[in-house]
Amino acid sequence: MDDSRIECLYHINKAIMYEVTMNLDQVIEAIEGQMITSIPYAHIDLEFGFGADLMSDVLVFVAKTKTIMITGLTNPQVIRTAEMADIPAIILVRGKYPPDGTIELAEKVRIPLIVSPYTMYETCGILYAAGLKGIGRLPITRQR
Repeated sequence: MDDSRIECLYHINKAIMYEVTMNLDQVIEAIEGQMITSIPYAHIDLEFGFGADLMSDVLVFVAKTKTIMITGLTNPQVIRTAEMADIPAIILVRGKYPPDGTIELAEKVRIPLIVSPYTMYETCGILYAAGLKGIGRLPITRQR
């Protein structure tokens, strides 16, 4: 990570220490992301991040509003899941650009899509370091 990136994260983190939320512009700047939808997003504030490729996990565990979804999936089901879970924005990781149908659906239901050049692990880590909280500790359960 170069010095300018570390400085950027420092200033974002410093600003967030006094806020409870992070806006979408701050998220895009932190992950060096690219907005690929034309939806106005100035009003979107975020408190939590949740990374998953299993959309069933999103539906089960994301019960908090103002949560951004971070995923490697690019199919329209991601948009439908976000819509059902009241997720205001989605980050697609690993530089994966979605098919036109996914972008069109996101535009239709007004959910901004951002592409991150980083892996899911790195994208989540950058956002956590910048002050975006996770959804919290989950119980450890045995799968049957």
